[in-house]
Amino acid sequence: MKSGYLKQIHPILPVKDVTKAVDYYINKLGFRLAFTDTTSDKGYAGIKRDGIEVHLQWHHEQEWIIGLDRPMLRIYVENIEALYIEYKTQAIFHEQTSLKETSWGTKEFAFYDIYGNGLTFYRDL
Repeated sequence: MKSGYLKQIHPILPVKDVTKAVDYYINKLGFRLAFTDTTSDKGYAGIKRDGIEVHLQWHHEQEWIIGLDRPMLRIYVENIEALYIEYKTQAIFHEQTSLKETSWGTKEFAFYDIYGNGLTFYRDL
């Protein structure tokens, strides 16, 4: 029997306001809207850029108070230097965000989105 083939993954990021999150990812990070199930800030939406799709899901305010764990995504990028320059112009980086080579053989930069979800963009050296 032939084994299954894993083709894609669509991580789901928790957000406080889906409308604001979609706006951030589209206008700051260059994604486009793939779909949305509602026009409410308490909905669910998908955003795409190039070959990846990320889903954004509203979580109730109580979940944030009790310490909702946030995911950290590692996204492989071709031409990471151009992406770093693009994002640097969007005023989204922390003051210590930099494009650097790591001891584990990557070139990468990382920052948190407006809801504390970690985004690391990298390429192999």
